Amino acid sequence: MEELRAPKGATKKKRIVGRGRGSNRGGTAGRGNKGQNSRAGGGVRPGFEGGQMPLYRRIARRGFSNHLFKDSVRVVNVGEISKHFAAGEVVSEASLREKKLVKGSADAVKILGKGDLDKKLTFAVEMISAGARAKIEAAGGTIQPVEKKG
Repeated sequence: MEELRAPKGATKKKRIVGRGRGSNRGGTAGRGNKGQNSRAGGGVRPGFEGGQMPLYRRIARRGFSNHLFKDSVRVVNVGEISKHFAAGEVVSEASLREKKLVKGSADAVKILGKGDLDKKLTFAVEMISAGARAKIEAAGGTIQPVEKKG
């Protein structure tokens, strides 16, 4: 244990300022001559731009954003469902999560019509596009109405 040493350059001596001219950091102690930042208690607040109109006041803050209230919808295509589900199975949000086709939090799941569906499946999800509905019915599948969550 007594042979352990920090590698060269890993430890550095703290620079002490304001201790006379001989220290090379005396006099103004690295603060420069005069001015706002040279004084004790001097300096400017965050966001201050020297009297210029600051950025946070230049940018307009009008209007309303619906971002906080929007619903997050996860989408799954019928082609992906056809790959992962066997004929006769029920396609619901729970079964889609189980097969890892839907991940993360979502207010609703929507089935889209990209790909081919050749199996008779029962769909119990909140939203289905018109194209997906046509493909499900053409394959002999059924759609059970499900109300959206809260």
